[in-house]
Amino acid sequence: MPLRARQRCHAVLTGLVALASAAVLSTAPPAFAADTWTEAGSDRADPLTESQGLTSVEVPAGSPNRYTGIGTIPMSVSSRGWNHVGDPDASYDGYYIEPYQADSGSAKMFRVQAPGGAWSEYVHTLSGGEALNNSWVAITPAGQWMLAGEYGTMNRLLVFPTPGVNPGTSPSANLPQASTVRLDHAVRDVQGCDFSGPTTLLCSSDDPAGTLFGMTKPLLQIDLSAQPGSSDVTGHVTALRQLPLRSGCSGTFEAEGVDYDRRTGTLRVIVLSPGFCILTDSKTYRFTRS
Repeated sequence: MPLRARQRCHAVLTGLVALASAAVLSTAPPAFAADTWTEAGSDRADPLTESQGLTSVEVPAGSPNRYTGIGTIPMSVSSRGWNHVGDPDASYDGYYIEPYQADSGSAKMFRVQAPGGAWSEYVHTLSGGEALNNSWVAITPAGQWMLAGEYGTMNRLLVFPTPGVNPGTSPSANLPQASTVRLDHAVRDVQGCDFSGPTTLLCSSDDPAGTLFGMTKPLLQIDLSAQPGSSDVTGHVTALRQLPLRSGCSGTFEAEGVDYDRRTGTLRVIVLSPGFCILTDSKTYRFTRS
């Protein structure tokens, strides 16, 4: 994905971003027949540490939710060029994975924390035609396979063996793409996905145009023909609703990461506010199925 959110945060913090209009936007989500998720509340999203993604963690019991942002990237990682982190995920047995990208090059990186706390890095060399950006990861409920996404207008999702979990992976070897999810409808600027069931994904799209589904910034559902693995599967895409776009500033919002907590049935999505308000009223919205 482009580094817009990171650049906006830096600009605001250094005083280079002017105050946006004081006019308040109060854009309520439109009603659609397919809308099955109801807004249930929100929490402020810190632009430094909660601006890219989030995930609920089940192991060990009582673990807090985890977030990513420009302020969560260790210096030891960014100094080697991995200067953008995307939407993370955690497996049901306690492995935590963050997707990383660099400004240029021919690889992307997945940073893995094992349940015991040790970190390791798995690098994937780009396949022919694969985009450099590494926007998100979603670990399958069974744990052995992991989906990842490219930015832009895409008709596919990428499938990898889950690094650190799948026995066929090693930090010392290239992490290969295992298969592809072939979508029946193009998606644009997907910033995060999470499994809500064995073959169902919920995804946040930062689509600014609205031409694909008749709305900007949609919440998407992707129903897979089978559980992902070493063979390609298909995915049926449905736009469920527009994400909330409310702020004390006018301008362009940015939809970011998504998390589905199966313990509570709560869906959470980060939406960054325009201009200076990225600091004051960016939100992590909570939804429940209605």
